Amino acid sequence: MNNSDLVNKLWKLCDNLRDGGVSYQNYVNELASLLFLKMCEETGQEEDLLPEGFRWNDLKRKLGQDQHQFYRNLLVQLGADEHAIVRAIFQNVNTTITQPAQLNELITSMDKLQWSDETGDGTSSKSRDDFGDMYEGLLQKNANETKSGAGQYFTPRTLINTIVKLMKPQPREIVQDPAAGTAGFLIEADRYVKSITNNLFDLDDADQDFQMKRAFVGLELVPGTRRLALMNCLLHDIEGDENEGVIREGNALGAAGESLPKANVILTNPPFGSAAGTNITRTFVHQTSNKQLCFMQHIVEALEPGGRAAVVIPDNVLFEGGKGTEIRRDLMNKCNLHTILRLPTGIFYAAGVKTNVLFFQKGSPENPTQDKGCTTETWVYDLRSNMQTFGKRNSFSDKYLESFVEAYGEDPNGQSERQEGVYNTLGSTTELTDDEKTIENARWRKFSRKFIEDKGDSLDITWLKDTSITDAANLPEPDVLATEAMTELTEALREMHQLMIELGATEQAEGQVALLAEEFGLAPVVVEGKK
Repeated sequence: MNNSDLVNKLWKLCDNLRDGGVSYQNYVNELASLLFLKMCEETGQEEDLLPEGFRWNDLKRKLGQDQHQFYRNLLVQLGADEHAIVRAIFQNVNTTITQPAQLNELITSMDKLQWSDETGDGTSSKSRDDFGDMYEGLLQKNANETKSGAGQYFTPRTLINTIVKLMKPQPREIVQDPAAGTAGFLIEADRYVKSITNNLFDLDDADQDFQMKRAFVGLELVPGTRRLALMNCLLHDIEGDENEGVIREGNALGAAGESLPKANVILTNPPFGSAAGTNITRTFVHQTSNKQLCFMQHIVEALEPGGRAAVVIPDNVLFEGGKGTEIRRDLMNKCNLHTILRLPTGIFYAAGVKTNVLFFQKGSPENPTQDKGCTTETWVYDLRSNMQTFGKRNSFSDKYLESFVEAYGEDPNGQSERQEGVYNTLGSTTELTDDEKTIENARWRKFSRKFIEDKGDSLDITWLKDTSITDAANLPEPDVLATEAMTELTEALREMHQLMIELGATEQAEGQVALLAEEFGLAPVVVEGKK
């Protein structure tokens, strides 16, 4: 049975648990534990990873209440296991399944699935990577369920795959994700390196060890999400540091972020949500309460000279004034910001979020240690204007990014020969005639540093007349439109709040926040250190 079929069958088993009150999120957590046990059995790694007496067959043989109690004890035992990564995965984990019959049905159904594909010599062809791919499939299905809230940490795999393909991580490079989520960027980077090294067999022992234990490092603030990420990495045969695994637990905007090793490549999608945060405990050059702008500063600081980054950011990072302008100016001074991709709406599960990808290299192409005037020109690819809206009924796939990949070129630092243009792309809502194919109507254009400076160092660069927003046939669903409007209003209110504080009207700003909290039935909000 192929991996996709197994994912669908595993997800179908969710129906019975959901009827018993287990949420989608908790279902994935339950599967994470059971899938790990099953993987160890199928791949013959039980002796390496699991203590004797706490393995799949030990659990399967139990029945009823005894099985339920044994499962609870098993989770506690593995949470204190001597294997550091297994311990981290199962630490503080317990089951939300309250009915023994439900647990038994899940275990029995999983055991009956045809996990192995028989090869010609009668052996199983399923590997740890196969189980990892299945687990990723489950995470993606979970993210599709908007009620689960999983979309907050799940970057579309299509986008991850394209970014990694363009950035070309190499053996012996340290790849970092300071907002790792479920570790999608790191796993795809590992897959890319394996694809160019014959699954690491072309490397010597020292380089193989480096790739397994030191090449990839991530940081995740939420313990439950870190657990999913650690499981994901281990299932994909990436062990990381023997004490913490690939994914460390901590805040990139605090001491944990400062302790991360310098990176050759940073691939990340910092959290969207509310831009303002009270968990910024680190001192940045340009101090701000906007978490997304602080993440940008972390990335620039964490890159080795000559290192490269691709970062998914919301629109406000492109145009926010005040500290935002200073941070963008600093970025363009210290790094060569060579490419911006304006993404279409609807590809993230948080409806209404408008996003972009910034591609940059620390220093200049000629001098990796240069820290002034590194950006001389920036190429912008507009994949948003006059594009169809994507969503659950119209999914975003690799094929929609093919024209951008071709325009970007082979060089990961954006130094391939480029030519302005690109007109009628897949997904366009307008069809240009030959006479209309002018630079003003192109999706791919180059802008000088002087042009950006004259715009007040705003990177919100648009030039296409977007006819799709006035064409009723291309309008998103009403709930998406409403969410977009709410998102823009929230951002405007946040900027007004920040302005009031900068003008010294902290008490008035605090009063307005309290009024909004009361209006929407929210918990008391901390503003500038006050409750």
